[in-house]
Amino acid sequence: MPGEPAAASDGATEAPPEGPPATLWDRMRQDPQYAPEHLALEAVRRLGPEAARWAERVRAEQPGLSPDALADLAVRRFVNRARLSGAVSGAAGLPGAVLDVGVLAWTQARMVLHVAAAHGVDPTHPDRAADLLVLQKVHKVAATARLALGVAAGRERAGALFGTGAQSPLGRVMLRLGVRLAQMAGVRAAKRVFAKVVPGAAIILGTWANSSATKDLAGRAGQLYRQHGSGGVPHPRRG
Repeated sequence: MPGEPAAASDGATEAPPEGPPATLWDRMRQDPQYAPEHLALEAVRRLGPEAARWAERVRAEQPGLSPDALADLAVRRFVNRARLSGAVSGAAGLPGAVLDVGVLAWTQARMVLHVAAAHGVDPTHPDRAADLLVLQKVHKVAATARLALGVAAGRERAGALFGTGAQSPLGRVMLRLGVRLAQMAGVRAAKRVFAKVVPGAAIILGTWANSSATKDLAGRAGQLYRQHGSGGVPHPRRG
């Protein structure tokens, strides 16, 4: 449950936000085209330090733990959370579906940063935002991910200076936002989720789809960060 400390077995004693903060939701609604980029940037800012502290604490408590074993603790923790998030917003229509995939994408980003920290990779480094976007298959290569992150960061600064400007009708914005977040979360059943747009359709994002997508992402993240060595972390699929 939100605000509840994680089980002692995963070494966590903190309870940061379970889903994207309100300020991030505002930015994503205002700029749905770049919602994944905004989420990745905010995740590294907010969740990277938490992941670093978690890995440091668990290593101190269990010094014999291997990087893979430490990463497995994080994966189990966040796959369970992803599974639970699939039953949260069922009756809330399209906004509920958008909320669900947003929480799922945030949970997945949090897991990836914990896996990075488990393998000794700095989860607070700006490159982790590009990693997130490639691992979550928003972009195919790191170069385009970094370019899109730069655009999103610039739009974030411009929005703070000049305001949000004209908005599309709310329903269209929410649908676009939901599609972009579903793409980030790896939810192949996205069409079923957005069937909620049809009056009377009671389609919920299934717990199986959430946990399956999160497990797949965990495998890709582990493969990437396991390669960490003296030469540093390679960017995923450079070209």
